[in-house]
Amino acid sequence: MALKWYTVVIDCLDAHAQARWWAEVLDWAVAYEAPDEVVLVPRHALEEAARVPDLETWMRRGQGLVFVPVPEGKQVKNRLHLDLAPYASQDRDAEIQRLLEMGATLVDVGQDPDEVTWTVLADPEGNEFCVLSSRDQ
Repeated sequence: MALKWYTVVIDCLDAHAQARWWAEVLDWAVAYEAPDEVVLVPRHALEEAARVPDLETWMRRGQGLVFVPVPEGKQVKNRLHLDLAPYASQDRDAEIQRLLEMGATLVDVGQDPDEVTWTVLADPEGNEFCVLSSRDQ
């Protein structure tokens, strides 16, 4: 069987604005755009898409993010969230500051900042995500 996790779908009020924000955060590219959907993928995936992959290559290709508009705003804490991690040589605090300057906000979901190795933020529509400690794996 060849079944893989393909995308994460994010409901939002303004799919195009959210997609642009996340594309800038991750330095990803728009792979597909329509009035009711925007798909982001890592830039290398667009280059790979030009070639028809074999099953093994297709299974290794990373996931995308899909943004779709919904009429209601976010009401409660996410049941699923993204974890972002800077590379070991990168300045984690500088990355968090960059995200805050882009419009992210700090969020308290009950974490003890003295005991955790991640920071909880929210995107411009309030969807929580975490910035983990720097790592190389």
